Amino acid sequence: MNRRTVKIIKIVVFFHLFVAVALILTHCSFTRYAKKSYESAKAEIPFDVIIVPGVPFEHENTTSVMKMRIFWAKHLFDSGFTRNIIFSGSAVYSPFVESIIMKVVADSLGIPSDHTFSEQKAEHSTENVYYSWKLARVMGFEKIALATDPFQSRLLGSFIRKYCPEVTSIPIVFDMLDVDNLSLPLIDTTAAYVPGFVSITKREGFWERFRGTMGKRIKEEISEEKEGIDQDSWETN
Repeated sequence: MNRRTVKIIKIVVFFHLFVAVALILTHCSFTRYAKKSYESAKAEIPFDVIIVPGVPFEHENTTSVMKMRIFWAKHLFDSGFTRNIIFSGSAVYSPFVESIIMKVVADSLGIPSDHTFSEQKAEHSTENVYYSWKLARVMGFEKIALATDPFQSRLLGSFIRKYCPEVTSIPIVFDMLDVDNLSLPLIDTTAAYVPGFVSITKREGFWERFRGTMGKRIKEEISEEKEGIDQDSWETN
């Protein structure tokens, strides 16, 4: 084996080792973050409502992400962390309104239907939080929290601090969920189905979707609202 081949092998091995170590450290970091946030939130319970971002649904198939978010929401409701739940999400990548699907599943798991709600406008994670926060305020809820996986929770941290500062994060503590032994019930998806659905991948390019994830639509709406207020003030004076 020549030196060039040995060097390439060493580089490949080092790269995979680096990735493995990075993943382990990242997992540990998110685990600590989730546990710390959960313990901190205990001092504020009960919350009036938690916001649970949607996940795409394909017929009767459910992803592990959806399962985790729904069962985490159920845990927070059953343990007295929250009195109500807002599931958020439109029909984005599949012809089913995500928030309606998740509400129906949650209701089927025994959460009282008059304590679960669906926000059906959001198409990006920042919109999940902002539109649900606005809905919660309209409904009279004051103590509001975001309940999702640690990665998404951290990703939304700066956006929440700037646009929804009253929202507390309660990310999933994976050690508290035995996801492998949990299963979601089969449901009637009729109420969530959108005829003539067009996927967001057909309506928006990659960069447009990325900007949406970063809060582009929210920032534009807030700017328009401010301009409207300024115009109203000018016309009044």
